[in-house]
Amino acid sequence: MKIVVLAGGRSTERNVSLTSGHKITNALQTKGHDVAFVDLFLGNDLHDVASIDDLYSSTPVEKDYDISDEVLTDDAINALRTDGSTQLFGPNVLEICKTADIVFLALHGGDGENGKVQAVLDLFGIPYTGSDTLAAGITMSKKVSKEILLYNQIPTARFVAAYRDQPMPEVPFDYPVVVKPSNGGSSVGTHIVHNEAELQPAVEDALRFDREALIEEFIKGREFSLGVINGQPLPAIEIVVNDGWYDFEHKFVTGNTTQFVTPPNDLPDDVHEAMKQMALDAMQALGLTNYARIDFFWSPENGLHVIEGNTLPGMTPLSLIPQEAEVLGISYPDLCEMIVQGKLDLLKAK
Repeated sequence: MKIVVLAGGRSTERNVSLTSGHKITNALQTKGHDVAFVDLFLGNDLHDVASIDDLYSSTPVEKDYDISDEVLTDDAINALRTDGSTQLFGPNVLEICKTADIVFLALHGGDGENGKVQAVLDLFGIPYTGSDTLAAGITMSKKVSKEILLYNQIPTARFVAAYRDQPMPEVPFDYPVVVKPSNGGSSVGTHIVHNEAELQPAVEDALRFDREALIEEFIKGREFSLGVINGQPLPAIEIVVNDGWYDFEHKFVTGNTTQFVTPPNDLPDDVHEAMKQMALDAMQALGLTNYARIDFFWSPENGLHVIEGNTLPGMTPLSLIPQEAEVLGISYPDLCEMIVQGKLDLLKAK
């Protein structure tokens, strides 16, 4: 099978995406597929190949999977393009994708997950992994997705929204609160705020990355994540941070004191099963298909609360879904192939 792995892009999570993309490329090549790695934003000028077919290879190449902890701004990302363009799709990206049997979306955050890329691929009839355009757009907006979860009586933290150049909204719950960009991921621009004096700077920082920021009720509890592959929930994984909280560095930068425990210790069986069902319910409410990840807080006092859904979860060496799959004996290459085959089966069933 010919597969394009589309990574990079123009998101603050660009570096994470590149790491996911290279690892996915190698994994699919070990399964015997012809794979072409393509940077969505930089594209390929095709000067070094006789034809697009020459971009495909079934020979894995070892890559450095270390992720920079630099938080990329729009200016820093735009400066990577030598042609001065800031278009989301780089040179020849669509032409390359048209030659593939399917595109594996290894994109994260912002323009990677908000439905823009999916919409363009839909217009050209190019199949891709993950959820469709509408579900991607809905889930990328924390505000819209939380409104849908609450409408469907799926517990999630209460919130108010703040906007650029508008008065600070009244916060109707006690401190601490969580401030985050509404459209983003990997905890970029996210802050735990302990008092009113910290609120304004936190909101201003979150609004550097988005026009809208959420101020959420702080839900005290243990943090879990649970992936779903082709309708089947994986075992939950608990994120245990020994210093601070699960921010960008703890998610992706090696050397931080974060433990990932799957299946979780001391999690009652009935809670684990309820978490799996709530993940399926959240996916249905948000319209997610193929694969996704739902994040949770849980405590005996507060019960289960959905933090958010992730339409294109990270696939780096420190990412959660690969660790959950491994507990079931699913290797990383098998996981990648399951995602590809699951999406193709969905498309055939339409």
